[in-house]
Amino acid sequence: MLFTLLREWVLTPFTNYRLFHNFTKQDFLAQFTASIGGFLWLILTPVIHITIYYFVFSYIFQIRAVEGFGETTFVIWMMIGYLPWFAFADAISRSTGLLIEKAPLITKVKFPVQVIPVVGTVIPYLTHAIGFGLLLLYLATQGYLNWLWLWLPVIFFFQFLFALGLVALLSALCVFLRDLQQLIALVVTIWFFLTPIIYPITMVESETVKAMFLLNPMHSFVNLYRELILQGTVSMINVQIIVPVSLLSYFFGGWVFMKIKQAFGDVL
Repeated sequence: MLFTLLREWVLTPFTNYRLFHNFTKQDFLAQFTASIGGFLWLILTPVIHITIYYFVFSYIFQIRAVEGFGETTFVIWMMIGYLPWFAFADAISRSTGLLIEKAPLITKVKFPVQVIPVVGTVIPYLTHAIGFGLLLLYLATQGYLNWLWLWLPVIFFFQFLFALGLVALLSALCVFLRDLQQLIALVVTIWFFLTPIIYPITMVESETVKAMFLLNPMHSFVNLYRELILQGTVSMINVQIIVPVSLLSYFFGGWVFMKIKQAFGDVL
């Protein structure tokens, strides 16, 4: 039973490819429907974010560089962690309403409902990957390009699996526990500040506290992006954390979702 549910979960985008493709296309295009800027917002949004942070940290706080990353400006250092985090946070924040918003469809039509959390994770990662790609393109022209960049899609994929497992779990639980919607929004905010995105870990003086950051998987993801892109190195401790944690999240979240999905129609 366990392996049957996991196999169905893993094969969801393939066995239901047409439904998955249509849902993804529909939800992706819906972001720009009736928008004057249209797809231009895909480029403008990350550029505006980068510009704002550049102004705040470079001209107001006068922060220039981060210890251990050479002459790399603080804004570049920060955005390398911020953009992947933004994709993760967006996916988690949307998860609480995924099934509730699709309630009329779930209760009236019989279809593989497990497609919904997959699509709900793909959309924010696809959207924000464009902004991250623009940043990488800029950094490549500035001489940061190295062969370890080939590992970036792999790290991004594991982050996607980590997020997908959480999205599946949270979207399923929110059907029965609606208060989770407010709680998750608060947790995402706290999680952001517990991840060294807008501050370097070197600012933390206690070695014990630094070691506790390893309990935060997003800390390892952010570190890997910065090491690969800016230093051309990789810390195996971070790899040893993200691989099992991502797989555990993906399979556990998927299993819980598949286990209780039959009850969605009764509650919604």
